[in-house]
Amino acid sequence: MRRLIPALATGLIAACACATAVAGDIYQWKDAKGVTHYGSVPPASGAYTVRTLNGSDPSLPVAAKPAENPACAIARKNMELLQGKSAVQLDSDGDGKPDKTLSDADRANQLQLAQSTLKVSCAETAGGDKASSNK
Repeated sequence: MRRLIPALATGLIAACACATAVAGDIYQWKDAKGVTHYGSVPPASGAYTVRTLNGSDPSLPVAAKPAENPACAIARKNMELLQGKSAVQLDSDGDGKPDKTLSDADRANQLQLAQSTLKVSCAETAGGDKASSNK
């Protein structure tokens, strides 16, 4: 049951990696020391600029937006799957093949876990950056 999240996370990461490779997005951001970084994956937190390399002018930045915590995206995807009508299968041994279908009780437990993850991991993004407040 606990391997559902890693299995779903792996699929979500693979889908994002494929989409990024096709789109040709490059992310640019500055760290706390003011050093500029470039990468194919956005930073875990903070603002960044997306540059799409698809034949258009890559020097024109797209409006910066704060990066979402990856745990939030995974929890949202899990909730979407668990709240749907179709059966959810679990790969408990990590071989890439589903071993069992979640029961209603297992499904409810996994849904509660995803909701808790959203409440804990995504609370700071909903209310702004709490770490930067001055006393």
